[in-house]
Amino acid sequence: MSLFFWVNNFLCDKAAYFLDNFKKAKLVKKMLVKSPAFENNKLIPVKYTCDGADVNPPLTIEGVPEETKTLVLIVDDPDAPMGTFDHWIVWNIPSTTREIEENTVPGTEGISSYRKHAYGGPCPPYGTHRYFFKVYALDARLDLKSNSTKKDVEKAMKGHILAEGELVGLYRRT
Repeated sequence: MSLFFWVNNFLCDKAAYFLDNFKKAKLVKKMLVKSPAFENNKLIPVKYTCDGADVNPPLTIEGVPEETKTLVLIVDDPDAPMGTFDHWIVWNIPSTTREIEENTVPGTEGISSYRKHAYGGPCPPYGTHRYFFKVYALDARLDLKSNSTKKDVEKAMKGHILAEGELVGLYRRT
């Protein structure tokens, strides 16, 4: 077998693999997540933290694809000393939702790192931490148990994400 023949077969196999997987891949669109309470990469007001009323801030979502079946909201802190801390996990939010009002539960709540079914606001032990409010538009409802964690939700979302967006808030205790 000549080197040319071997290289040609190798490249054809790789090209076929790439094209097959490219057809299966979904292009994920971008959504815009904002809050009237704070701007992206700016401080989160005390009201929405453990030092205040500890209620979820209001959020707005723009650019949700028409074919969306449900939304997912995950709020986490990647700067936590023991690894990413999950503050709020909510799934099966109605696809028509464009605003999540302050102190509301828009869908099914999972278990946070606080080990509760509820929003738990920023409460960093030291320094300024970043809090990611991530919204996902899905092409399916998630069939999960109420004791599901972020890991369970992320696994169930795999292959169903149509669009995503995030808002980052900062908080430092004084």
